[in-house]
Amino acid sequence: MVGEQVNSLCEQLVKAVTVIMDPASTQRYRLEALKFCEEFKEKCPICVPCGLKLAEKTQTAIVRHFGLQILEHVVKFRWNNMPRLEKVYLKNNVMGLISSGTQSILEEESHIKDVLSRIVVEMIKREWPQHWPDMLKELDTLSKQGETQTELVMFILLRLAEDVVTFQTLPTQRRRDIQQTLTQNMEKIFSFLLTTLQQNVNKYRRMVGASQEQEAQANCRVGIAALNTLAGYIDWVALSHITADNCKLLEMLCLLLNEPELQIGAAECLLIAVSRKGKLEDRKPLMVLFGDVAMHYILSAAQTADGEGLVEKHYVFLKRLCQVLCALGSQLCALLGSDSDVETPPNFGKYLDSFLAFTTHPSQFLRSSTQITWGALFRHEVLSRDPLLLGMIPKYLRASMTNLVKVGFPSKSDSPSCEYSRFDFDSDEDFNAFFNSFRAQQGEVMRMACRLDPRTGFQMAGEWLKYQLTTPVDTGPMNSKTGEGLCSIFSPSFVQWDAMTFFSESVISQMFRTLDKDEIPVNDGIDLLQLVLNFETKDPLILSCVLTNVSALFPFVTYRPEYLPQVLSKLFASVTFEVIEESKAPRTRAVKNVRRHACSSIIKMCRDYPQLVLPNFEVLYNHVKQLLSNELLLTQMEKCALMEALVLISNQFKDYERQKAFLEELMAPVAGLWLSPEMQRVLSDPEAFISYVGADNKIADPILEDPSGLNRSRISFCVYTILGVVKRARWPAAPEEAKAGGFLVGYMPSGSPIYRNPCTEQVLKLLDNLLALIRTHNNLYMPEMVARLGETFAKALDMLEVEKNAILGLPQPLLELYDSPVYKTVLERMQGFFCTLYDNCFHILGNAGPSMQQDFYTVEGLATQLLSSAFINLNNIPDYRLRPMLRVFVKPLVLFCPSEYYETLVCPMLGPLFTYLHMRLSQKWQVINQRSMLCEDDAADDNPESQEMLEEQLVRLLTREVMDLIILMVPPCLPQSWEAMLTVLPLLCSADDEAMATEVTPPASAELTELGKCLMTQEDVCTALLITAYTSLSWKDTLSCQRTTTQLCWPLLKQVLQGNLLPDAVSWFFASVLKGLQIHGQHDGCMAALVHLAFQIYEALRPRYTELKAVMEQIPDIQRDSLEQFDSKLLNPTLQKVADKRRKDHFKRLITGCIGKPLGEQFRKEVHIRNLPSLFKKVKPSLEPDVLENEDGEGLTALFES
Repeated sequence: MVGEQVNSLCEQLVKAVTVIMDPASTQRYRLEALKFCEEFKEKCPICVPCGLKLAEKTQTAIVRHFGLQILEHVVKFRWNNMPRLEKVYLKNNVMGLISSGTQSILEEESHIKDVLSRIVVEMIKREWPQHWPDMLKELDTLSKQGETQTELVMFILLRLAEDVVTFQTLPTQRRRDIQQTLTQNMEKIFSFLLTTLQQNVNKYRRMVGASQEQEAQANCRVGIAALNTLAGYIDWVALSHITADNCKLLEMLCLLLNEPELQIGAAECLLIAVSRKGKLEDRKPLMVLFGDVAMHYILSAAQTADGEGLVEKHYVFLKRLCQVLCALGSQLCALLGSDSDVETPPNFGKYLDSFLAFTTHPSQFLRSSTQITWGALFRHEVLSRDPLLLGMIPKYLRASMTNLVKVGFPSKSDSPSCEYSRFDFDSDEDFNAFFNSFRAQQGEVMRMACRLDPRTGFQMAGEWLKYQLTTPVDTGPMNSKTGEGLCSIFSPSFVQWDAMTFFSESVISQMFRTLDKDEIPVNDGIDLLQLVLNFETKDPLILSCVLTNVSALFPFVTYRPEYLPQVLSKLFASVTFEVIEESKAPRTRAVKNVRRHACSSIIKMCRDYPQLVLPNFEVLYNHVKQLLSNELLLTQMEKCALMEALVLISNQFKDYERQKAFLEELMAPVAGLWLSPEMQRVLSDPEAFISYVGADNKIADPILEDPSGLNRSRISFCVYTILGVVKRARWPAAPEEAKAGGFLVGYMPSGSPIYRNPCTEQVLKLLDNLLALIRTHNNLYMPEMVARLGETFAKALDMLEVEKNAILGLPQPLLELYDSPVYKTVLERMQGFFCTLYDNCFHILGNAGPSMQQDFYTVEGLATQLLSSAFINLNNIPDYRLRPMLRVFVKPLVLFCPSEYYETLVCPMLGPLFTYLHMRLSQKWQVINQRSMLCEDDAADDNPESQEMLEEQLVRLLTREVMDLIILMVPPCLPQSWEAMLTVLPLLCSADDEAMATEVTPPASAELTELGKCLMTQEDVCTALLITAYTSLSWKDTLSCQRTTTQLCWPLLKQVLQGNLLPDAVSWFFASVLKGLQIHGQHDGCMAALVHLAFQIYEALRPRYTELKAVMEQIPDIQRDSLEQFDSKLLNPTLQKVADKRRKDHFKRLITGCIGKPLGEQFRKEVHIRNLPSLFKKVKPSLEPDVLENEDGEGLTALFES
């Protein structure tokens, strides 16, 4: 009767599986069939006989696979309830399938082998070793039947190691039992694996020799399986097993490197073995790989694989071999030390030669793989003095000269590297990103090499520089769009210039750091500098390289100051560089880069060598005045860069009155323009402003026509200049010089000096109009003002495409970076104007505090003025404008404001701001959270997916900015002096959100700063801060949640604990943390921080607020008795406290029901593996909790007191 039922069911199941797998099936039939199969697996009492029947060899592979899946399902989900005899019946039949129920090794499908091995491993996880002590013997017996069974045994052993050790997919006690039993039997297991490998390799070689192809392939398959299984064990077994029998395993693996079919598996095993960490003493035997035999096999295998051309299999093998050599180098560096008895291996020279061969290989990926190891060798205390390594430095540098040349783009065929790149990179953008980081890495390693041998590097740089200066320009097949006969970034000449420039920059800077002053080859350096200064080119890309070389060689001028005028002349000529003089066409980015590069070089020179430039100040000043006299010659940014250079040199006057007079003269044109009645009218009235900058016009030719360009440039010039002066004007760093120069005006109560900035008077008289401009700019976003924008400029206040792409993480096409105009249309130019103007106004305010100190903070009514300008009309200001305002203005203002001005300036300003930001962010996140539930059909056209993503990402970035601002109220690790603070400022104002997200985190117990305490005394601000911090835990931004949880939530709450918090408020705080766990619990970092915070709140407030227990009781699946137990211990002060970790673990188990899981695990059926009787008795009996916490308060404490 059961047999008929089995046959009938199996027929139905075969039909269902056929429907599921048939591409022609309709969706409805497929779903019905799938439902039938799933219900069968869940409910049918005769799954085992059905599964075994379907798994018979006579069935098709698809049906057999389904039959085996049924058996796997039974083992995973029904095993605990199965009678013992049924378990034995299933186990015996599965072993029977391995013995005789599969096709031969070459015919059987890999997915059948895989599922069969999974079933056995699932049974092992539940029964071995306690109830199945002979498992290893059974597997050994099976393996003696033939290659088919041996391969399956290998699969079982590998999967067992992966589940137990690598992925740890079973309960702790079972894992411990199995792992300890594996470890006890490891000698046998390893011996079995090695014997299997050796026997099958020998048979394989014999069969190949006898031309018995089928048998050879079967043995080869087993060999590969044995190597894969070994790879699963080598990573974690005791090193003694790997190095046993005079490193027999390593010897065998080296021999197999020359066996084409087995070499990749052998290299994988060798790599894992050589990469092992552990006690240095245990790792010493690995040095056998530096011996003659091992080194010979490794090198001959590499030569053979490389000699057979680019075949994917051989290339993968070469990558593994390269990794093996890298790992060998790392082991050598670790083992060889001044206090070690390991000596430099005799074959070290041979090793270096082979390693260099990989560094000179056409594959850019292989070249890059060697860099970290070269760095470790050059840095090593013993090896760095080895003559063999020192002799390798010129060869390494020579190789780097080739490797720095950016060739090998997968889309091209202009280098042998291109073919390899097509294997390694999906696109040119991918390759470009890789190459940039590879080049930076090479720069580091070259500097290390030049620390050991600085003269060689300098000599090579000089030769290469001379060669490039005399070689005719080759633009290649692809001309630049900038002009005929000019290089593009892919031109042969440019890639050589680019590489040479990077090389010379790296080695020359290192030479100056390494050699003593009198050892510097000054004459050679000056000769090179003269050659570079005399070189003329009209190619913007090459000229940019020339300017970098001028900067790299500039330190030589400190020895020969008479060459400074020539350098200045070269740089000033490049400031006004044009490809075609008087051209009306928009400048390309390449041309703009040259001009900006020249300005930056001048600023850098004035910043780093002010004493050298000071005697030539008049020459420099006259140069700049001449350039500024022509309003159209330079862009506003270029003009201001040159003025910044002058201000930097003026800091060297060290005379307050003289510098003040100079700054007054320098800023006179700006003051005249900025304070004129017309400008005052324009800056104060949004309508007049729109009209003045030309944003209300309709332009016929949006590329060339721009009637109001000059007006915009005048405003930009004023703002850039004010910013440049505020950023650069400083008092002398040395207190004596500052005092002598008239900069010191008094001392703070704490004794720190108070300085005055020579720019203060000039800047403060321009402040009113600056605040008027900020007010006007904010008001431009009012709907009635946006409506006044002309047709051409309707989107003038929108983000630039470049900004959008940066936020969305979209790569910029490579060529566009250099060949396209900076602004393609007058609309883009207008967008750029508004964006830069807005940012720069706030940069001025952000720098004003550190620059002018008390003179700025004591401006009359400053808080009111800022509130009525910078913080006006925030409702209409978009997120992408609010972000930079918070980062470059509010953050520095809060950071650098002395505590004396908190009450008058910071608190009146931050109070309303935080209240507003909380309201704004809450609304934004509400929209994002509801978006998925709303029907989006109507909005599809107006709000496409990319726009939605952009808005969402902007909200995330704004949230992080706001949280960063609030976190300033927890004491960070900040420098104390103004000078040190000024070095921090540029970092704070950088746009690198990831960098900001990894700032130093204070301990969770941190108190608030003085500012934090000051703000928390104001009830509305206190409420806004607490609500923002705790609400943000459930906003979908992991980074923000983690930082807020670890740095902000507890210090804020701690501040108000002493007061009378309402029970509802306490419940809300606690519930907010649990809600955060629901959303972010899937991320380990967030989960740990949130659990700790919830634990802190519950422990601190549960004694006063019973409402918290009510919140806990609402957690799904909470164990009430366990909660009662936790509460009783918490509320009973007479009980001695359990260890913190145990209390926290208990609490975490209580709230497990509200910890969110990843989507992939949310609907997964739970697998329950029962613990078996413990195999290993604990040496020490565990103390029961009541021993530690008895009523008399004795126990362990009594022991220590007696």
